[in-house]
Amino acid sequence: MTVIVRELLGEVPADTEGFAHIRHLALPFMIQTGESVAYDVAHAHPDAHYRPLLAEEDGELIGTAQVGLVYDSPDPGNGYLHVYVHPKRLGRGAGSLLVSTAEERLAALGATKIHAWVLDRPANRAFAEKHGYRASRSAHFLRLDLANGTLPPLEAPPKGVELRTAADFADDPRPLFELDAETLLDEPSDVDREFTDYEAWLEETWNHPLLSHDLTSVAVVDGRPAAFSAARTDGATRYGTVMTGTARAHRGRGLAKLAKNDSLHRARAAGLTEAFTGNDAGNGPMLAINKWFGYEVCATEVTYVRELG
Repeated sequence: MTVIVRELLGEVPADTEGFAHIRHLALPFMIQTGESVAYDVAHAHPDAHYRPLLAEEDGELIGTAQVGLVYDSPDPGNGYLHVYVHPKRLGRGAGSLLVSTAEERLAALGATKIHAWVLDRPANRAFAEKHGYRASRSAHFLRLDLANGTLPPLEAPPKGVELRTAADFADDPRPLFELDAETLLDEPSDVDREFTDYEAWLEETWNHPLLSHDLTSVAVVDGRPAAFSAARTDGATRYGTVMTGTARAHRGRGLAKLAKNDSLHRARAAGLTEAFTGNDAGNGPMLAINKWFGYEVCATEVTYVRELG
């Protein structure tokens, strides 16, 4: 049995569907489809040098890696490497081969630090540490049973606040870009990021095939988006909140909770049955909001970091 590592071919359905399948088996709390994998490859910013890798054993896909540079960080030299192997194909060397191949590519691109998400399990953590990575911050995956759970009742927006959807901004989504960019600055992370490229945001976020404009809810104050809850779906039964935030000038008014509740009710009415989200383990306010909705922690990941050179 021989394991090889090669680049994913975005135009080959067997590669993109295989990548999404392995990721689903390893991380069932994240939404990904073959279509979204192909889109990410085709529309990644050129400065990200995004090159997903596949581990293959005698023609069978058994492992994946997301590899690239954090191009929108003000701090140069940050790369990322997220490796996930088919749960029934562990111990065959695929993970180590993916790591070494990815590290060589990132080093050649000038990366000086690599960030990797690792499931908070003894074997996964030991694997990362064996390869020279050190643990940093952690984050939780949360799940909500939309089909059988009880959502908080919908509340009327306070005076001067209007609830809309992202679809209402189809003609000009720039106000949502500006709100997304502002809230990103306060997102807990080991790597600072800045949304400054509107065209890149349109490609990577607004036009992404998983983003649901109809289920993304926006609280509007004086005609401007003040808070939002961005939703992705797999087009079937699964729904994920990928960002919920409020403009700094409007915080403390419960607008993020208002928008998220509206989005969740829309998702359930649309027939979606499972809701997922993620929070930094230190983000107490957002964890409390999600607990109020009925979300429960279903898994935890830890960021591992390695300095190169």
